[in-house]
Order: sequence, then structure tokens, then C-alpha cells
Amino acid sequence: MKMHPWLAAAALCALSAGAPAQKRPADAGAEKKLYCWDEGGRRVCGDALPANAVNAARTELSARSGRPLARLDEQMTPEERAAAEAAEREAGIAANAEAARLRRERAMAESYETEEDLRAAFGDRIVLVDEGLKTSRMGVANLRQSLVSLLRQANDLELQGQPVRKALADNIQSQHRDLLRQQAIMRQQMEERASLDEELAHAVERYHALKSPQRR
Repeated sequence: MKMHPWLAAAALCALSAGAPAQKRPADAGAEKKLYCWDEGGRRVCGDALPANAVNAARTELSARSGRPLARLDEQMTPEERAAAEAAEREAGIAANAEAARLRRERAMAESYETEEDLRAAFGDRIVLVDEGLKTSRMGVANLRQSLVSLLRQANDLELQGQPVRKALADNIQSQHRDLLRQQAIMRQQMEERASLDEELAHAVERYHALKSPQRR
């Protein structure tokens, strides 16, 4: 029996629609890879990563063509990641401090018309520190003289075979503590005075650099 052409086409479509679709393998489209990593000072490659190389830096290659597909850096441990984040924060703080210093220097160049004005501003601070140092030196000298006098009294008593009274011993200890405290203050003032000289020298240098014609 001869089938009409349009009936034959309809039957073919029905058969095609009812036939089950042929499944493709799930990884048919995935490109097989090779992995290369360093282990014990030598280069190792394979088609699978062992457990000890999962977090290592590695290169992924196409198994078919040998073409590099990806380069993965070594994964950091939580401790290493925390250290890296801390270093990044410290770098940010340092960068902000440097930016603030540059702003202060620009403001300084704009605030003083001449170098003499700049030196005069530092001069006021230097005078204050020098006056404090002068007072501290006098205080140290007086405390030392008083302590020497008390120690001489205690020495005379011992030479005479007499006991050193508690009040005298307590006074000696108190004077000694006061002397040490005043000496520490004086050392701090001397360091501040030296840093002021360095700061002034640096400020003058930066002032001239910022005021130079090429920066205008």
C-alpha cells in the first residue's frame, strides 16, 4: 500500500517525538586536566591531586593539548591569612600617616611667608623646653645636695657607733626616689630638645623644597 507523502512525514515526526533522547555523559563537555605542582623541591605532574597538594600552588594543563588552563596560588592557612590582613592594615595606617605628614608640610609652607617666621614658631617651643630643662637641672642639683647631706649625717652616726634613726633612713630613701624621678624628667626633656632641633632642621629643608619655584 502506497502512503501519501504528508502521511509519511507525519508518521516520521511522531516516531521521532516518541523516541527516548540519547543522553550525553555528564563530563562530555569538560576538558580533562593535568596538574603540576612542586613537591620536595621537584616538579610533579599527574591527572589527579593528592591530599597533600590540594592547597599547594599549581598549574592546570589541558590533557589533550598541554596548554596551560589556570595558575592557582598556594592557599593560605587561617593564621597566614590573619597575618596578611594585619600587615595590610598596618600598611594602610602607615600610608595614612604619611599622607597626613605631607598635608602638614604643605600647610606649613602655606602658613609661613619666610624661613624666619618658621624658625620663630619653633623658637617659642624651644624656649619652653629650655626653661623646663633649666628648672629640672636646678631641681636635680638641689636634690643631690640634700641627699649628700643626709647621707653624710647617716655616715657620721655610724662612725660614732650610733644607729641611724628610722626618720633619717626614710628621708634618705624619699630623697633618692625624688632624685631619680627628677633625673628621668630631665632626660625626657633633653630628648625632646634634641628632637626639636632635628624637627626644625627637617622642617626648614621641607619648607625650601615646597617653596622652590619648580613646585609652584
